[in-house]
Amino acid sequence: MPDELVLCLDEPPRVASAGVGVHGTVGPHDVFRLPGLWQLHLYGYSGELAFDGGSFPIRPGHVSLVPPDTEVHFLYHGRRCEHLYAHFRLPGQGERRTVPAMQDAGAEAPLLTGLLRHAVAAMPVSPSRAAAQVWAALWHTVALGGAREEAGRPHPALVAAFAYVEERLAGPLTVPEVARAAGVSHNHLTRLFRAGTGGTVVAHIRRRRMERARHLLTASTLPIPSVAAAVGIPDLQAFNKTCRRELGESPRRVRQARGGT
Repeated sequence: MPDELVLCLDEPPRVASAGVGVHGTVGPHDVFRLPGLWQLHLYGYSGELAFDGGSFPIRPGHVSLVPPDTEVHFLYHGRRCEHLYAHFRLPGQGERRTVPAMQDAGAEAPLLTGLLRHAVAAMPVSPSRAAAQVWAALWHTVALGGAREEAGRPHPALVAAFAYVEERLAGPLTVPEVARAAGVSHNHLTRLFRAGTGGTVVAHIRRRRMERARHLLTASTLPIPSVAAAVGIPDLQAFNKTCRRELGESPRRVRQARGGT
């Protein structure tokens, strides 16, 4: 039973079609196959999906993926059944993601609906934009929570902590609040950071602040006090000290070394 599928999402999909499928008006059962094309469906009805010996209940707000060259059976529990769909190829050969064949999108359903509707609208005028929307929908589908982590992938709580820190580098950050955002205890987060980064949460925050500061110092003309504020260290003395510690030079020297002003 194909409970899980493997996707390579390191390159954008090549979308062959995206639209609104309307079924169940002729009969309660459809069978079809798409040679060479993946299928992504976001459902607005109840029914049943079956392929390769597996059967999955369809409910409004559920999202499914079907691999290429697969005979698919749809059983409809109504006279007019609509779903949003995208049919696409995946050219990528790199990093792999494992995702359930069928998932409840839950609170993410409106976001997926918006992405797929944008893809549908873009197809006639900009297939590249449609591909970008489908690509985003696929990444969100992988991240719904049912996807199994691949060997060597960061723990989900660590990924959540990274995201929380990135969005808040300009403001104050504490380890307890990062742990709450990641859904784990302070001590567990500390262990995850040790295992995943080799350092502490505080060290990660400091490093990310300085990496962003390096970028702003070398790629922008922002005054140094503004750079310091933008990375959450508005005290210039503290910013200078942290910059020397992490980057090996003062902010001014970092800027001058890269041809800044």
